[in-house]
Amino acid sequence: MSTLEPIAMPENISQEMEHTTDTPVKKRRGKSAAGDAARAISSPWASLAAIVIAVLWTVPTLGLLVTSFRQPRDINRTGWWTSFSDPSAYTLENYREALAPGTSASLSQYFINTIVITIPAVILPIFLASLAAYAFAWMPFPGRDALFVAVFALQIVPLQVALIPLLDIYVSKLGIGASYWSVWLSHTIFALPLATFLIHNFMRELPPELMEAARVDGAGHVTIFFRILLPLLTPALAAFGIVQFLWVWNDLLVSLVFLGGTPDVAPITVRVAELAGSRGSAWYLLSAGAFISMIVPVAVFLALQRYFVRGLLAGGLKG
Repeated sequence: MSTLEPIAMPENISQEMEHTTDTPVKKRRGKSAAGDAARAISSPWASLAAIVIAVLWTVPTLGLLVTSFRQPRDINRTGWWTSFSDPSAYTLENYREALAPGTSASLSQYFINTIVITIPAVILPIFLASLAAYAFAWMPFPGRDALFVAVFALQIVPLQVALIPLLDIYVSKLGIGASYWSVWLSHTIFALPLATFLIHNFMRELPPELMEAARVDGAGHVTIFFRILLPLLTPALAAFGIVQFLWVWNDLLVSLVFLGGTPDVAPITVRVAELAGSRGSAWYLLSAGAFISMIVPVAVFLALQRYFVRGLLAGGLKG
């Protein structure tokens, strides 16, 4: 019996098959969109562009900080960058004057007013938006998707167009005009669409098997939300909490409309605006007042910054 010998393949055909087999793999490795994006981000030019943008963004803040320690006559005569040659010209007089009592209240009263306004205006939308996000994510009901889109679409409504109608409702119908409740409710209303969107999208990334296992064990919606989901939502809640805290702390318009500018209820932004004087001649005090008002927001951001990027990207890029 004769044995079958393997058929010899021509050398050129073998090389061509090897070439056609290896080429797609190399193309997939070298031509993918993710690979191109990774190489673009990690390139030296991208790093240089990031450094330039960071410098351009930081220089005005540095100038504001230096200006807050300069005397008014020096500010009017020379630029802030010239002060580095004479450090002895720096003074704390601007901060002393900014911290001095105003017309009828000290800066500490405005700080207390701002804290009273900010904390409930952050907690209320987070709590209500978490409940709404859970319903949109894990409780099927008719029209759920359409209602979620409608809630998210409310973000395009400018808050300025709602201030006067809300003020009329608070004063004539609810009787809570010029009270903290009007500011708390207003900030909650304006923040709910974005908060619901971010928390819902973060919640949808959690594995459904987690909820199914809890239901098998007899857990209801309340138990699942408070004992299982709420601890896992910390990054999303912290991310939105930072955004909402900074917005409410730095708000001037909403507080002026619903509370007025009286020192017993006005926030610190009202006091900072008053530092420039009636004709803006004391504008140099604004730099000191701005950095005084920045202390608490910066501390909050530094304390929660590890959650900020993770929670914001997870809630904003996933649909």
